[in-house]
Amino acid sequence: MKVVFSMIADGFKEATKGTIAYHVWMAVLTLLMLLGAYAYYQQITHGLVVTGMTDRVSWGLYISNFTFLVGVAAAAVMLVLPTYILKDIDFSQAVLIGEGLAVSALVMCLAFVTVDMGGPARLWHIIPGIGSLNWPNSMLAWDVIVLNGYLFINLTIPFYLLYHHYQGKKPNKSVYLPGVLISVFWAVGIHLVTAFLYAGLPARPFWNSALLGPRFLASAFAAGPALIILVLAVIRRFMGYNIANKTIDKIAMVVTVAAQINLIMLGSELFKEFYSLTHHSNSALYMFFGINGKNALVPWIWTSISLNFLATVTLTFNRFRRNHTILYGACVILFIAIWIDKGMGLIIPGFIPGPWGNIVEYFPTWVEIGVTLGIWALGAFVFSILVKIAVPIALGKLRYQSHR
Repeated sequence: MKVVFSMIADGFKEATKGTIAYHVWMAVLTLLMLLGAYAYYQQITHGLVVTGMTDRVSWGLYISNFTFLVGVAAAAVMLVLPTYILKDIDFSQAVLIGEGLAVSALVMCLAFVTVDMGGPARLWHIIPGIGSLNWPNSMLAWDVIVLNGYLFINLTIPFYLLYHHYQGKKPNKSVYLPGVLISVFWAVGIHLVTAFLYAGLPARPFWNSALLGPRFLASAFAAGPALIILVLAVIRRFMGYNIANKTIDKIAMVVTVAAQINLIMLGSELFKEFYSLTHHSNSALYMFFGINGKNALVPWIWTSISLNFLATVTLTFNRFRRNHTILYGACVILFIAIWIDKGMGLIIPGFIPGPWGNIVEYFPTWVEIGVTLGIWALGAFVFSILVKIAVPIALGKLRYQSHR
């Protein structure tokens, strides 16, 4: 227990010191979190009426970001799998960063679900014994279980590894390897369960696609590792953490293949929607071309497809992918494209037109935007602290007193 307290104390000291740029970064994140807290106070005070959501479009910016971030969290498996299962040491330098990113993404996921419910006081309805979780009948109950379970896995395994590194000891594989194996399947599970949550709603034909689950995985394994590449570039530049070029190149290959598969699946869905038009194609018609002058989502989806195509084509060519300046730019473009596609391009059109054919467009208010920025800042804040503590321990610069 003494070692744990010492590790926490040393980690706190490490997290609160740094360069001017680091303190400015954390200050900006703090300001954004305060903005989000103020916006959330307005929502708590006046209710969800201050958001752009209505009875007709009941999921908006919050659930859009939740859906996207579930994929970012699941992407850590693309580093865990080759490191621990395939014994590829090139990925081992990045696996702790990937798991830290998964923890931050899951914190944001849970925060977005909480604010979308209107207030944290409503969470008691799903607490077993007090309320009713309704498991295994409810897909939402499955989603709650897999998200919290994956968060627990991604907290305990890295903590165990860092705890032993902090003492200068070698971790016992028989202790953490079973958890690693479980996390591989669990990561796939969290995204499939989220996809099934949408696909299982018969009143929303836009989501009733057998490709929804596989495409969730493909987009997750493109956007998540793309973000990891950008994060590794920043950490290598400012923290002296030696990430080899071949590590980034291998992750870039994962991003490329996943982006290509995602684009092929997108083409298949477009063919299904538009080749034989039915009344179930109205959501896709609204999103891509607009209906009766209602076209709020048209610029979003065409921007997403254009950026997605541009990034995927760029990454496909080896000479461009191995040029890290071009690679970083392509990763930024791909990340934005999939954020739009998995959010505004998936959640909103599921509600438009409504079951009776009515079209009620959705526009997020400043409250939603403020809360969203605050939650993203919270995730970045958590991730920055985790990295600031984990990297010195991994490099051997932060050790328990008796081993210094």
